[in-house]
Amino acid sequence: MSEKPLRILIADDHAIVREGLEAILSAQPDLTLVGMAANGLEAVALAAELKPDVILIDLMMPKMDGLAAIQAIRAANPQACILVLTSFADDERVFKAIKAGALGYLLKDTLPHDLLKAIREVARGEVSLHPEIARRMLREIHQPAANPLDELTERERETLRLIAEGLSNQEIAQKMGIHENTVAKYVSALLGKLSLTSRTQAALYAVRSGVVKNPPNS
Repeated sequence: MSEKPLRILIADDHAIVREGLEAILSAQPDLTLVGMAANGLEAVALAAELKPDVILIDLMMPKMDGLAAIQAIRAANPQACILVLTSFADDERVFKAIKAGALGYLLKDTLPHDLLKAIREVARGEVSLHPEIARRMLREIHQPAANPLDELTERERETLRLIAEGLSNQEIAQKMGIHENTVAKYVSALLGKLSLTSRTQAALYAVRSGVVKNPPNS
């Protein structure tokens, strides 16, 4: 007895792309198209209703973009097999899509043979990347880790140093000659950039990273 065809859902806001993909899939006996969505909200709803084996999804769509749709689909079904098919190869979109749970990332210049191969790979739980995307991922992996402190402005770095010295926002404002509300904004910004949640963590981070030599009262 032959295996059941893989059930595919397409999500793309361009009708010509959906129809082209439909034509490619219809020629494959082991693949069957079960639904097509024209926007991200439809993609999330159809993914929940149809439970396809593979979801082909674009990143730029109305009502809900592809990235948000991937996150919503994976939140409802962590086992969902998602293959991005888009025109965008910039690093930010690539890494966010992979982090959100996409198993594959292809560009729309991909040949039909390679697309079909990727669909079958993703259905098996394997990663499938466009060669250009694979090169970008490898380059990112081999790059030395960035220093989060480099993301801070000069004022934010000074605020961090003064936090580590045990100063309050009011004291920091007086020392820097700025309004206390501005200090609060600096504190919020540096906590976000350093992925910290409190002033105590910020003070410890400042000591460990060498922003200050010793903790206060040492």
